[in-house]
Amino acid sequence: METKILPADGQALDLAKRLIFSGEVVAFHTETVYGLGADARNDEAVKKVFAVKGRPADNPLIAHVHRDYDLSSLIDGEPPYAEKLRKAFLPGPLTMVYPSTGKVSRFVSCGLDTLSIRVPSSPTAQAFLRAVDIPIVAPSANLSKHVSPVSARHVYDDFAGKIPLILDGGFCTGGIESTVLDCTGDIPQILRAGLVTREMIAEVAGDCGVYVMHEGERPKSPGMMYKHYSPRCKTAYFERDAREAAIGRYREELSAGGTPYFLCSSADARALSWANVLDLGSTPEEMAARLYAALRDGETKATLIVAIRPEGEGGVMDGVLNRLTRACRGD
Repeated sequence: METKILPADGQALDLAKRLIFSGEVVAFHTETVYGLGADARNDEAVKKVFAVKGRPADNPLIAHVHRDYDLSSLIDGEPPYAEKLRKAFLPGPLTMVYPSTGKVSRFVSCGLDTLSIRVPSSPTAQAFLRAVDIPIVAPSANLSKHVSPVSARHVYDDFAGKIPLILDGGFCTGGIESTVLDCTGDIPQILRAGLVTREMIAEVAGDCGVYVMHEGERPKSPGMMYKHYSPRCKTAYFERDAREAAIGRYREELSAGGTPYFLCSSADARALSWANVLDLGSTPEEMAARLYAALRDGETKATLIVAIRPEGEGGVMDGVLNRLTRACRGD
């Protein structure tokens, strides 16, 4: 199979629509990461996404729709706070989990009675979703457990010859996946941290919790289980109070003939100017935007990535640390 990378012009969108309605998989740009899209109503198409990606069968998918799509056909009601949140943050990097009407494939939610819905703000995503005018499941367009893709080339590196089309919208500026928010209870609860923060949600909704998954429980959304976002090289993760140990691990790899790289904030990069460094930036927003690109870059030239936890917590940093630890901690 030839994999085409095309800008989302009229001709490419016509091709994408034909492919989707024939049960194929099409990758497309969003503001966070590229998605691996298929018809959410089609059992075989949804199963193809799981198969092509190598995704565990109990890890739910998110249904993507354009900004004017009638959500009432997909969700069985919503609390008042959810409507406020939609008006405040959508289109944007927020996924909202609702009671489902069961109008999509049963494989989308892996047997749960809920449905995760996202309205991406990317012009490429909006054009694609309007062209098909159906809900599209779209996990990140990377092989399972590999680093999420923030460019069309990243998608191609994982799926060349396996999918027919990638709709190229350029670099993904958000850089980490959407916040996932459970809207089935009295107050919203974050299932996966992202660019729409707990503080932002609480300001609109009045309150916001953070869900803690218990051992043996089924995941309610993507990103709650499994080692994710991992580069194809060795990794090591160190807390801030273990910087000397991180430097020791770097030198150990160097002495063994390897090519280590530190993955760290700009402040740490300046202090480690004598070494190979993948610079994440200075602010949480910069780190979110750069993280996956840095991990993809690192795996092409490092034998070991030594990650040092950046300073700070809360807000966008919660999402950055969630992805960083899952990528580099090794458990």
